[in-house]
Order: sequence, then C-alpha cells, then structure tokens
Amino acid sequence: MSEESNRQFVLDFLNTLYSGDLETTLARCTDDIEFIANAPVDLLPHLGYRRGKAEMREMWSAVLARYSELRCEVSMSVAEGDKVAVYVRVFLRKSINQRMMQFDIAGFYTLRDGKVCQIREIIDTYDLVQQLVERDVTAILTGRRANP
Repeated sequence: MSEESNRQFVLDFLNTLYSGDLETTLARCTDDIEFIANAPVDLLPHLGYRRGKAEMREMWSAVLARYSELRCEVSMSVAEGDKVAVYVRVFLRKSINQRMMQFDIAGFYTLRDGKVCQIREIIDTYDLVQQLVERDVTAILTGRRANP
C-alpha cells in the first residue's frame, strides 16, 4: 500500500474504533497486534501493554463499557512507509456521571500486510488523571489549596 493509503487506513481505523464498532476494528488488526500506552494502570487498567486480538478486545470492551460516548478529532497525520503517526484529540463521556473528558494522544501505528500490527500511544496522563478523578492533582500533590 502507498503512504497515502496507509494514512487513510489509520484514519478509517480510528473512525471505526471511536464509533464503537469493535469487530470491524479488530478485523483491521493482525492476530499478533501489540499495543503499548504508558499510563498509570492502577487508574486506567485497560491501558498499559496488550498483545493479540483477545487482549485488544478486552481493552477496547472496557473502554466502551466505561464511556457512553467516544469520538476523536485527528489534527495531524503523517505516513512514512508502513508507519503512520497521528495527533488526536479524544473525547470520552463518562458513563457514571455523563462528564465529558478530553485529552490528546500521539499515536504511532505500524502496518503489516494491510493491517495494524503495532500501536504505541503517548498520552498526557497528568491531564487525563485530573479529569478522571475530577480533582486538582497539583493541589493534592503539593498540599496547596486550589484557587476557587
């Protein structure tokens, strides 16, 4: 596939994933897909390291269960050979209280034989954790009161 078709494949992959179509998303992955997102797994147990479609299904099912609405906006995408990098703004609505969270992800995708074989994500986890726990983490860590 050309670089442009690889770039478009990843954009379509993200649209399918964030629409909640888990089976179509998994069909676009290799059987031995590898996923890594450095994140505090105590708070975000669905992230971390995953390998294979079964673990990916488990992870993405957990996300779909936790959030009632998912969407993303890709602001930048670059392809070089079989590698595609995207800068994504993610929007997730918490199922428990309907609060909308938004954060950025830099995603790095590797394709093999027309499917995603590797995903590496870099997430602003500090911002994400603050939104997840709905607290000013800086105030908690420093012992200072947050400004009203």
